[in-house]
Amino acid sequence: MAVATLTTKPLIPLQKKPLPAGQPREWYVSHNRRLKAMRLAIALLDAGVYHPATADNRRIRDVAERTGLHVPSDTTCRMVRALIRYGR
Repeated sequence: MAVATLTTKPLIPLQKKPLPAGQPREWYVSHNRRLKAMRLAIALLDAGVYHPATADNRRIRDVAERTGLHVPSDTTCRMVRALIRYGR
């Protein structure tokens, strides 16, 4: 039987690297949207939401508010549900 260990050390955030220059604006928008959707999907999974049908827009936006993210668009909410659906 595997036993999970609990660490008491605080998490150290990763050092951010600048995005590559010279990309079209749409690339940066979609890149940041994917990152935001991934953060929200992780927060929902941590909150016990494992099925995309239970992750409606209101619940996703509530999680975004609690985690300090800007309110996600409908497109980002669809991406979050897709990540939950296909990430299993």
